[in-house]
Amino acid sequence: MGKRGVKPKGKVKIRWSPNFAYTIGLLVTDGNLSPDGYHMSVTSKDLELITNFLKGINAHYHIGKKANSSSPGEKKYYVVQFGDILFYKFLLSIGLTPNKTKTIRAIKIPNRYFFDFLRGHFDGDGSFYSYWDKRWRSSFMHYLQFVSASENHILWLKGELLKKTGCVGHISKSKNNSAYQLRYAKRESLKIIRKMYSAKTLICLSRKRLKIHKVLGIVGIKGI
Repeated sequence: MGKRGVKPKGKVKIRWSPNFAYTIGLLVTDGNLSPDGYHMSVTSKDLELITNFLKGINAHYHIGKKANSSSPGEKKYYVVQFGDILFYKFLLSIGLTPNKTKTIRAIKIPNRYFFDFLRGHFDGDGSFYSYWDKRWRSSFMHYLQFVSASENHILWLKGELLKKTGCVGHISKSKNNSAYQLRYAKRESLKIIRKMYSAKTLICLSRKRLKIHKVLGIVGIKGI
């Protein structure tokens, strides 16, 4: 309760929808919860990702900029920071925590919105890449990848995708051992991609969707 017994009002409308689930994916990857129990932020080099986040929570907070202190010459980051005690408590209730990078585990997402959440997760820390495999003539490889510094979180993600799609995937560690990489190749990647981008009107990072569209076009796959 707030001062004089007044119940605090939240600025973010907490109601599950495709856009709202997408923002949870962004918060899991690019978000930060302050230890003060009130403030949270999302930081990215990509302005569209920040505007997508604000669209997802239907808010109009100021977008600031900050430099990377460890790499002074690097491109500035966009950041949106705000306070909302009810939304903060909601995020705690579904599995997010302050200093979550290596400790985050499962996230409570309604089944019908899981792939919207996954699209946000992908936009925040995922990647899609392709190449011609020199070992076999005319063999074109493409991979969908999700990344997390938390082994428990990446294992949870792998388990959820196995249950929901039958896709097995493969987990490896990055070269510097700082993160876990969950990777899906060819047919499995396509199965997941089609669920993440089930409609053209869904919010997403346009550059990532366009990249996937162009790569799959090489092997004659359309409609992504």
